[in-house]
Amino acid sequence: MAQVTKVDAFHISAYTLQQYRRIQALLDQLDPAAASQALVLPGSPAPERKIIVFPGSFNPPTSAHIAMLKQAWQFARMHGPMNVYAAISTHITDKERVQRPLLVDRITLLETVLRKHVRHTGIMLFNRGLYVEQAEAIHSAFPQVMNLYFLIGFDKIVQIFDPRYYRDRDQALHELFALADFLVAPRAEAGPEELKKLLNRPENRQYAGHVHALPLNATYRHISSTNIRQSPSAHEQDIPLEVRRFIRETHAYEPPLELPDGTKIDQYGERMRVIESALEAPNGEK
Repeated sequence: MAQVTKVDAFHISAYTLQQYRRIQALLDQLDPAAASQALVLPGSPAPERKIIVFPGSFNPPTSAHIAMLKQAWQFARMHGPMNVYAAISTHITDKERVQRPLLVDRITLLETVLRKHVRHTGIMLFNRGLYVEQAEAIHSAFPQVMNLYFLIGFDKIVQIFDPRYYRDRDQALHELFALADFLVAPRAEAGPEELKKLLNRPENRQYAGHVHALPLNATYRHISSTNIRQSPSAHEQDIPLEVRRFIRETHAYEPPLELPDGTKIDQYGERMRVIESALEAPNGEK
């Protein structure tokens, strides 16, 4: 029987704790105050030549994420050779204010999902959230990379072209597109025709050669991690089995459990304390 670490009512197997420590050691290398940084998880292919990077919170990973990565691999086979990576940033964006699950939980779950559904997909970690910063980090950390493609949804390319996000839009876009191209998957009702219209606007035409439409079955266009976090049971069909099991076992997206006496127990909060305490302990201590 595997050894366990116990704090309160929760247990972590020695194997799981070893995985968490391996990931935390990498996260500790990503300094939020440092210049843009990029790392890959051990076991991921070495970034070189052409690569596709899919940045996201993956909170949680969905069947849409899996479908987009499979389409990225189709693109890679046609335009390769190239490797594909799912990427998570330690920088918390305005949209991603949710502090749970912990990054070690999220990355471990993503690794499990990729291994099961999109084999050979690597995992990349950043200390920055902006595409231009992530592109700079990749080219700095992996000088063998010659061509970088970011995989994004249609809503993200709209934001990239939105002048409200820039002091000098054209200068910023010139810098960005000098470092990376973008593969754009449909979202909701916005597909290839809407992308074509966006790129045909006079202010965007000069960048059209850096933006490529990626097909995605309409089944996946409305799937949202936010909706899943808000009501996991209502969206079980949108998440793979491994994610369903994680949500059920960890209670990551559930409100505190109220007992008959009025006491409230934050079940994932207890798990967080277990993990954080175990990671702070010297190796080998329980």
